[in-house]
Amino acid sequence: MAGQPDVIRVLIADDHRMVRQGLRTFLELQDGIDVVGEAADGAECAERAEQLRPDVILLDLVMPGVDGVGTMELLREAGSTARVLVVTSFTDRRMIVPAIRAGARGYVYKDVDPAALATAVRSVHAGHVLLEPEVATALLDSGAETDPTPHATPLTAREREVLALIAQGRANREIARSLVLAEKTVKTHVSNILMKLGVADRTQAALWAVRHGIGED
Repeated sequence: MAGQPDVIRVLIADDHRMVRQGLRTFLELQDGIDVVGEAADGAECAERAEQLRPDVILLDLVMPGVDGVGTMELLREAGSTARVLVVTSFTDRRMIVPAIRAGARGYVYKDVDPAALATAVRSVHAGHVLLEPEVATALLDSGAETDPTPHATPLTAREREVLALIAQGRANREIARSLVLAEKTVKTHVSNILMKLGVADRTQAALWAVRHGIGED
């Protein structure tokens, strides 16, 4: 099953065995998702990610030794391409915001129902960014780092359309369908947008769009 290209390979990292077992049980009820491994702390997560090459990592924020943010730093240093979905019991946005800035593609709470968890995994795997309104607001309120280029190079009308869809969490394929463009053309637009805004990734571009009211109409 794990070798099938249409199956999403998932690694679960949490220091509580019962949580890991619960998440595994949830996901094993879903089609197209394969839990390939578990880790009890950040260091083990980074090691297992290198061994197992998961597509998506479900990551707890608070673990002994290396915490969630530190784990994402280890994953980045190791060149991992896995997309990280934070699974947390904490609602304090002061804990979630650093995780989003460190590269998490979204977050869900540990009491999430199985269908919603599976949807989140599939969404993150597809390239979407799961930013709840309160987290987006927290990021925007947390200082200038969220808006590193207040005098960014102006975007073309088409680039603004693409950026608005990025802010909605759309993947390149969806943007291409929506705007009736080739996916290769969308990729070029995305690259130009990141360059013009001076941001590193789609998450930062989405936040820039929120701050500047792009896509609100």
